[in-house]
Amino acid sequence: MEDAGIGWIAAIIIGGIAGWLAEMFMKSNMGVLMNIVLGIVGAAVANILLGLIGVSLGGWLGYLVAGFIGACILIAIGRAIRR
Repeated sequence: MEDAGIGWIAAIIIGGIAGWLAEMFMKSNMGVLMNIVLGIVGAAVANILLGLIGVSLGGWLGYLVAGFIGACILIAIGRAIRR
């Protein structure tokens, strides 16, 4: 997470926001802690996936976008597994 140009505190805050936005967009009800986890893990997943196609997002805005995309992907995967 450090290579994104933000610290761990910012990663937690931005991850929480990204997770919350994904929760609203996907109409799920995960809770604050799960939103933070989804946002942070989602950002890592999205950065890996976007890196494979040559897209690089930097800074807090890039981290927020990547976290949102990744968290939406993780919510969709979680729904598919639970069904």
